[in-house]
Amino acid sequence: MTMNEEQTTTSVALEDLVGEVGRLHDGGYRLVQIGCTDIGGSYEINYSFDKDYQFRNLRLTVGPEAEVPSISGIYWGAFVYENEMHDLFGIPVTGINIDFQGTFIKTAEKYPFSVTRRGGDRCRNA
Repeated sequence: MTMNEEQTTTSVALEDLVGEVGRLHDGGYRLVQIGCTDIGGSYEINYSFDKDYQFRNLRLTVGPEAEVPSISGIYWGAFVYENEMHDLFGIPVTGINIDFQGTFIKTAEKYPFSVTRRGGDRCRNA
């Protein structure tokens, strides 16, 4: 028997993120992951949630100057992903319940995946 998971992706505005996440939480969804990628000078942040084999994804697109509000007040464990976004991409996340202040992930270079890195070299997927 093959089971297919339903999956939707909805773009969300920065100012609506916390409210949308709160609605998913109240609807019984669990946080699965938060992923971030460079999309050519901006960041695409995908928040994935699951309930009864139905994936709901919220997609946030922000510039390098944007501050992203934490969802760790709603999903406590989100602090792991949010500290990772800060340490690898340089994205300021405000209000994290456990903020490691840039020491969560040790890298040879500060913010190695930042879209504003100096020197012109960009990390690319192989």
